[in-house]
Amino acid sequence: METVLIQINNSKAYKLLEDLEKLHVLKVLKKSKKQSLSLSDKYAGKLSPKTADELQDYVNESREQWNNQTI
Repeated sequence: METVLIQINNSKAYKLLEDLEKLHVLKVLKKSKKQSLSLSDKYAGKLSPKTADELQDYVNESREQWNNQTI
């Protein structure tokens, strides 16, 4: 038995797969859902501490400029 990964481009194709499963020709394996990570967990450690500090300083400066601007 061989396992293959397919992409379904049409809802009719999925119905055909279900019909083939009922005939015991193949078995549709359900894709397990991955636990979604928070953005902070997903990107933790991706920047060096120096770069992260520089970026944080830039963001803080930008916020100050935005808050201090007059229209």
